[in-house]
Amino acid sequence: MKSLLPICIILLALFTQCNFTKEKSEWRGPNRTGVYTETGLLKQWPSEGPKMLWHIDSLPTGYSSVAIAHNTVYVTGLKDSMDYLLALDMNGKPKWEVPYGRGWDESFTDARCTPTIEDDRIYLSSGRGDLACVNAITGELNWQVKASEKFEGEYGNWGISESLLLYKDLVFYTPCGKKTTMVALNKMTGETVWKSKSIDDKPAYVSPLLIERNGKKQIVTVTENNAIGVDPSNGNIDWQFDYGSYAGEQTKANINTNTPLYQDGKIFITNGYDHKSVMLDLSEDAMSVKVAYVDSLLDVHHGGAVQIDGYIYGANWINNRNGYWVCLEWETGKKMYETEWENKGSIISAEGMLYCYDEKDGNVGLVKVDPKEFKVISSFKVPYGKGPYWAHMVINDGVLYVRHATALMAYSIKES
Repeated sequence: MKSLLPICIILLALFTQCNFTKEKSEWRGPNRTGVYTETGLLKQWPSEGPKMLWHIDSLPTGYSSVAIAHNTVYVTGLKDSMDYLLALDMNGKPKWEVPYGRGWDESFTDARCTPTIEDDRIYLSSGRGDLACVNAITGELNWQVKASEKFEGEYGNWGISESLLLYKDLVFYTPCGKKTTMVALNKMTGETVWKSKSIDDKPAYVSPLLIERNGKKQIVTVTENNAIGVDPSNGNIDWQFDYGSYAGEQTKANINTNTPLYQDGKIFITNGYDHKSVMLDLSEDAMSVKVAYVDSLLDVHHGGAVQIDGYIYGANWINNRNGYWVCLEWETGKKMYETEWENKGSIISAEGMLYCYDEKDGNVGLVKVDPKEFKVISSFKVPYGKGPYWAHMVINDGVLYVRHATALMAYSIKES
């Protein structure tokens, strides 16, 4: 009987591994597009807004979005100069928390990294450029690397805001600086796999995008002055575009924050402060780009944009306190509308609807996807938290998650 015990343990371990649920969650939903694949959602809300299922108003403070896997809500926050990862159950009750890296300690200090989840591993960057891999079930640290120090990276005025990207057995990070631009680490161990060449630039606040062009994979991101395409297999910078030269005439600000949009060989890059947006045509071999058009209307501050059925939707920057909601034609950049509603903010989409989150007063608007008009069908105001409403919303299993600094609210938006 005793001799069977080791065999039983091995069989149990194998059974557990075979039945382990594959999970994936990352910044701005599927493929980082901001467009969620949920169905059966409400197309109109009650006058007081959708039903709030629960809320918590005691999180460490942050601008980051939630990630959801393993029947758990994961969120980052700043506490005692450290960035923390917190796990909540599906009713918002805390399960565990773990410090994973040094937080940003200068201007706008709150945590800003959205967790990237693959199976039972969570990947994170801190405001000071520390990277970590955490066990999603137990909260134990698998590995940590002080990456910005190790690779002699630099910082913008607001630290590091990159939500980490995964591909195959690699995790990618963009420290920039004199020694390198982007690095790849083994996602299981944190060991360095490759370092790209340096383009002698500072990092921006952009979470990179993985694209495919005629079978070739490529990482597209934006640094302070450049847009680049990087080969994920070896770190070769396949192309480099001088995006900084399109900065606004008065501010000359290159404060880049938004993940690019991509479809069928076209890359749309947009950022605020009167910085012109550009649509780039990526060559068939993905080794060069050229400008398809330049747009001066839609300069998204930091709320992201979505591309749906040949149109781009987002909010532009009038000044730091104001902006309008805009729609452009994807292929040409033609203005479809520019509409004032509350204030600029973040945007996501699902099932033919736009979800807009006003950054000044915390109004959440439900808008039908329609290039002819921006018409708010329903709206409500977020009741908890303090400060700017900068976190991007998340939709998961019929629930809308809205974060406001120390507060997180979960709303049922599924049809009954």
